[in-house]
Amino acid sequence: MTTDLDANPMTTDVDANRNFLFSFGLWTVGNRGGDPFGAVVRGSLDPCDSVRRLGALGASGVCFHDDDLIPPGSTASERDSIVRRFMTALTEAGVSTTMATTNLFYDPVFRDGAFTSNDPRVRRYAVAKVMRGLDLAADLGAPVYVFWGGREGVESLVAKDARLALDRYKEAIDFLCGYVLDQGYPIRFALEPKPNEPRGDLFLPTVGHALAFIARLEHSEMVGVNPEMAHDTMAGLSFTHAVSQALWAGKLFHIDLNGQKIGRYDQDLRFGSVDLVESFHLVRLLESSGYQGPLHFDAHPYRTEDAEGVWDFAAGCMRTYRLLAEKARRLDADSEFRDALAVAGVADLATPTVGPYSSRMADGLRNEQVDLDQLRRRGYRNEHLDQLVTEVIMGTR
Repeated sequence: MTTDLDANPMTTDVDANRNFLFSFGLWTVGNRGGDPFGAVVRGSLDPCDSVRRLGALGASGVCFHDDDLIPPGSTASERDSIVRRFMTALTEAGVSTTMATTNLFYDPVFRDGAFTSNDPRVRRYAVAKVMRGLDLAADLGAPVYVFWGGREGVESLVAKDARLALDRYKEAIDFLCGYVLDQGYPIRFALEPKPNEPRGDLFLPTVGHALAFIARLEHSEMVGVNPEMAHDTMAGLSFTHAVSQALWAGKLFHIDLNGQKIGRYDQDLRFGSVDLVESFHLVRLLESSGYQGPLHFDAHPYRTEDAEGVWDFAAGCMRTYRLLAEKARRLDADSEFRDALAVAGVADLATPTVGPYSSRMADGLRNEQVDLDQLRRRGYRNEHLDQLVTEVIMGTR
């Protein structure tokens, strides 16, 4: 992929954006700015208008919850009419549906969870709601379906047996995999981990938890992860490491990009607006890893913005990613940086340590003579290496 660092206005940005699979959720640009302490500050957006504006900015994809597109209580004919109108807008804007999901958190029926509610009736309703959402996703060509368990958790540890909850979670995902296979839908699933909020403690709080859960599923090959930058950052974790583990496992099916301050509630800030260093390393990883999926911005405009400021937010997310991608390429082409990588031995980590076990190797290793004094004296010059990264980000190299 190529990008452009020149600062010409929108036309250049739009053309450059089309080199990336940038996507936004209807709920992101459609966020009305309400919070627990204040009413909404912006009007509702028609999903078709959102698609057209995103297409005009050069975005390639759009995502939605079932309820974002089809208002709850719609009749079958109303649903079909909305779908036809939305498909027309997608075609006109040159935008595709890159992901879909189900809202299993807003309605009071899900106050105790959806797939892990103590009430079997709620669990059955949740599975049925997802089935209808999968039908909608298939109609609109979404290749990935995300599961965020926003209500799958507890405030009181005595209120739910976590082992049984994971049984029910597995049962639901297994059943829905079966439904997709039975219907012949070309859809894969992605689990979205989060440590807390809105529940006090959520099940599957990290990428590692999700990967361990996926390994127990009947159709684990169909299920990956959708890590979100804010969710790992909330817990003080490195999002770049979380994404690296997902890539290592071959399970990065989708990704949510945004900004977040450590230790705060889920802020969903504009991508790159908080920690440019972590954002830079993330972009460098994604651009070098061969990841081909959507670059989805799961973020919200500031509450200070009016209707037009929403599109400044969307354009800013995409432009920051492109700028960081260009800086990553600049860093990797820097000869001093390449020399510093060699001094730090970064490439040496790819060299196998001992290889597969053999008794011969074990005997040789046990008797190997090591110059510990030399190893103790070795420095890795990480300070210099890291400074070069800082200078590239700051634009001085």
